Amino acid sequence: MSDVIEMTVIDGGAVGADGVSLETLPPFGRLIFRGPEGPAQAMSEAFGISLPREACRASVAADRAALWLGPDEWLLLSPPAGLEAISAEAADRIAQLPFSLVDVSDRQVAFRLSGRRAVTVLAGGNPLDLDLAAFPVGMCTRTVLAKAEIVLWRTAPDCFHIEVWRSFASYVWGFLREHMREFGN
Repeated sequence: MSDVIEMTVIDGGAVGADGVSLETLPPFGRLIFRGPEGPAQAMSEAFGISLPREACRASVAADRAALWLGPDEWLLLSPPAGLEAISAEAADRIAQLPFSLVDVSDRQVAFRLSGRRAVTVLAGGNPLDLDLAAFPVGMCTRTVLAKAEIVLWRTAPDCFHIEVWRSFASYVWGFLREHMREFGN
């Protein structure tokens, strides 16, 4: 049985090849939260997910995710509709504490690269060791893909969520497509 996913590119929608597929994910609400432990705990309560304290890890609950990007920095993903309410609740809970909360929803787009050959495609332009033992499910980090900065998050053994700045999205899409060509698309 073939793993070929037959799709056509429609406004950057989705493409497939033997053993790997690439798709544009629907819009997310995105917040960058920065703050020490006290505000981080309050943000966890406002966001409804415990912000991960372990380096390079993600926490997921229902339709939200919190990705650890640094000792005091997290990328928070949620449906766009609830973003204002989350921001307002966070501001109420941590108004007297030092923190930064910035809406970066329009700055970034997200892709999903999946399939048994996803690691091979990523390895064509990323220096990380993406073996499951070194980069397990739930791990995330800022890194590069060729010449573009990305946030890479492994959501399943053969599935990666890629966050990229909108201005680099077509470059990253094209780069990944080029590396998928060897698998028949």
